[in-house]
Amino acid sequence: MIDNDALRALEFNRILQTIAAFTHSEPSARVIREIAPLPARAQIEERFGQVEEIRRLHQIGVPLRIAAFEDIAPLLAHVRPEGAVLDPRDLVVLIPVLEVLTVLSRQFAYRTDIPLLQEVGGFVTGFPEILETLSHSIDREGHILDTASKLLFELRTRKRNLTARIRKRLEEIVREKQVAIFLQDDFITQRNGRWVIPVRMDSKGMVQGVVHDVSGSGETAFMEPIEIISLANELENLIAEVKVEEIRIVREISRWIREEADGIEREFEALVKLDCLYAISVFAERLGAEIPSIGEAAAIRLVQARHPLLLLLRKEKGEEVVPLDLTLGTERDESTTMVITGPNAGGKTIALKTTGLLLLMALSGIPVSAASTSTFPLVDDLLVDIGDEQSIDSSLSTFSGHISTISRFLRRAGRRTLVLLDELGTGTEPLQGAALACAILNDLRDQGSLVIATTHLTEIVGFVHKSTGMVNASMDFDRERLTPLYRLRTGLPGQSHAIEIARRYGLPERIIEFATGMLGRMDTEFHELLAELQEQRRLQHEALEDAEKIRRQLAEEARRAADRRAAAEQERRNALEKALQEARQVVQDARREARGVLDEVKREKRREALKVLDERERRINGQLRAIHPEEALPAGEIGVGDTVFVTSLGYDAQVLAVDQRHERVRVKAGALEIDVPMAGVAPRRGKAARPAPRRGKQQVEEPEAESRLNLVGLRVDDAISRIEPFLNHASLAGMSEVTVIHGVGTGALMRAVREYLDSHPLVRELRSGEQAEGGSGVTVVTLR
Repeated sequence: MIDNDALRALEFNRILQTIAAFTHSEPSARVIREIAPLPARAQIEERFGQVEEIRRLHQIGVPLRIAAFEDIAPLLAHVRPEGAVLDPRDLVVLIPVLEVLTVLSRQFAYRTDIPLLQEVGGFVTGFPEILETLSHSIDREGHILDTASKLLFELRTRKRNLTARIRKRLEEIVREKQVAIFLQDDFITQRNGRWVIPVRMDSKGMVQGVVHDVSGSGETAFMEPIEIISLANELENLIAEVKVEEIRIVREISRWIREEADGIEREFEALVKLDCLYAISVFAERLGAEIPSIGEAAAIRLVQARHPLLLLLRKEKGEEVVPLDLTLGTERDESTTMVITGPNAGGKTIALKTTGLLLLMALSGIPVSAASTSTFPLVDDLLVDIGDEQSIDSSLSTFSGHISTISRFLRRAGRRTLVLLDELGTGTEPLQGAALACAILNDLRDQGSLVIATTHLTEIVGFVHKSTGMVNASMDFDRERLTPLYRLRTGLPGQSHAIEIARRYGLPERIIEFATGMLGRMDTEFHELLAELQEQRRLQHEALEDAEKIRRQLAEEARRAADRRAAAEQERRNALEKALQEARQVVQDARREARGVLDEVKREKRREALKVLDERERRINGQLRAIHPEEALPAGEIGVGDTVFVTSLGYDAQVLAVDQRHERVRVKAGALEIDVPMAGVAPRRGKAARPAPRRGKQQVEEPEAESRLNLVGLRVDDAISRIEPFLNHASLAGMSEVTVIHGVGTGALMRAVREYLDSHPLVRELRSGEQAEGGSGVTVVTLR
């Protein structure tokens, strides 16, 4: 479990505070502020999915509609005891909650594209009956409305009318001459809930009534005229009745809420959760955050990562943040320990904090400010030592504080641990500090932990370079401008550039020269070697970028050439197919004409001629199939019930029977059933035959026999187009008589069919059907 020290060191609480600002209630903000890394991958991915569904709703223009609401948990706790009654001002708090729940209920209804959100809030109803009662009973200030009940409306109406009568009578009294002369003033007011007029104290005996109050000066007596006392008493009774009815209404509403308290509480919890997910989605949108992968392996990969707090701050100023790319423990790089070196203010600590903070966000189900190709490990612990651990209270120095912290880390570290160490080995004598740092890194590596550390000690660099499972890295630095570039480079250590920076910022040259001499020849050569290696790496990187650019250009040119070849090949195929289709049509026309010419030829010769025509048609069909070799369907793969494409028909049909011996297939396409050769069958193309529409009760049941053709309900053009193949197949099968079913209807279809049949070369004669055959709704055709 990741402790609060790591959360605090990485400022995870600031992320949560930022997200909490997007919630609509204090309970939601409280839940956000208490978010911690989740223990299971399934929980993390579930929250990712829920947030993504909310973002998708926003993208399609139907954002989650949540308005401000208050915490109703205290209200529900107060109303649960039997007989408890809520104050009308408490009931007002419940109305916005039920209104938001009602809106969400309507928004979730019938949606099938948000399954994860449906699990959270798909059950909410908003308790429309309670909401309607509250809306008709309580206004936004907590006052009970006249519409709360019929009796209340009647009582308040009587009360208003009686009050108006009393005021009117008092206005008349103060205007009467025999009374006006005794008044201190002519206004009407109330004292102790009674209507009174101001009478001079010395004349109070001249006006009949009851004194209810005296002014502070003692000069005015506030008297209730005797003639309105009965009306005022009646008004008091009405006021009492109104109060009783108001209490009854509030008590009844409280009882209803008590009965539904468990359900209301459950829906309120769902609302709070949805509000939290909404706040996370808004935060993710502001950040341009993505959902990373969560892996079980001890490996981390950051792609285009940015520190979220720094990113928000720079966005406000219109500035960019240099992205961080970091890989550790992956199959591509099996190293589990990375040591980052480089100058002060070069971005080393930001790299540590970015890595740790994004890991916390990812494990909490919060999208991260990195590319979606980033990967985070499902760690059990995150150990962070960043900042000055010096403590006056515990008498610890900076070095002692760091060592005390690292000692705890070494006891807790394991294979599912990420350790972040800032300025490792500092705070003491450099050689001893470096030796301790190397020992710590070695132990953490042996325990299988992922480790990212920063340091200024060059002695650590050599140890890392020679150790398996460890890798040096550095933050790029512009030597010419002496400014950090904030880019992480893996494989090469960095330099502090302290002397160069000191010179730039005005340290006297004599000091610079003396310091340079103190470095010693070996150290100078070491830094010069580092600078040379970094320059070579830069040149190699530029060369790789140029090569990659050329590779992309060649790949694009190859793709365009392939597209052009494919387009030309398709154009050639289309032209050839069109020509062969036209040739096949010529053969079919010739076949029909030949049958008419051969009418007087002996049957044996006629069949021989037809065989020649069939052979020509099969040859052309073979050429057509050569154009689309992928459409060939082996005979063994054709089964009864399959849907196949019949080349001669031009649309899909269902297989009714398979004759392997004669290599023929019987198919049904719409109302048409025909036998076709297996060579004319291809995989289905989704081109269904147009179904024959029904026309009232005139529909004739389609017979199963192949000697009958049902055209009922078809248009004339569609019907005529089906007669030709029907007659061809019947003639080839040696039939002498077939039946065409066209129905009676208006007679238009019947006339068109008979006109076509009458002139067809295969038809010897035709007649209307007998009563048993279908009467005038069918035509019986005798073939030649």
